[in-house]
Amino acid sequence: MSDPRSPSTRVLATSLVLIAALYAAWYRNDAHSGAALLVFVLPPLLLLAGVLLRRPSAPLWSGIAALFWFSHGVMYAWSHPELGLRPWAGIALSLAVVFSASLPGMRARFGRKRGDS
Repeated sequence: MSDPRSPSTRVLATSLVLIAALYAAWYRNDAHSGAALLVFVLPPLLLLAGVLLRRPSAPLWSGIAALFWFSHGVMYAWSHPELGLRPWAGIALSLAVVFSASLPGMRARFGRKRGDS
């Protein structure tokens, strides 16, 4: 895992906090709010703990979970336009999670090597 002070780690941690807050607000008054909190709020907070504790697999699992959040956002943006920006915020935050979780690996794979001109 990269340095916790790196920009990609900060963006990942911030995105996880924001997606948890988004879903907590979204399902605040839902009839099944307890279940929604377990499914939508607890996972990003657990992943945040892993990121902050520098667990090597935390960014990978964050990216995998973000695919679920992305799909959920697209489904709601398409089928419930009356929800306004909430689904779009979920889509944007899930993309931020995927890209910030992937950036260190992409830099390592495609970045310039020392001595390359």
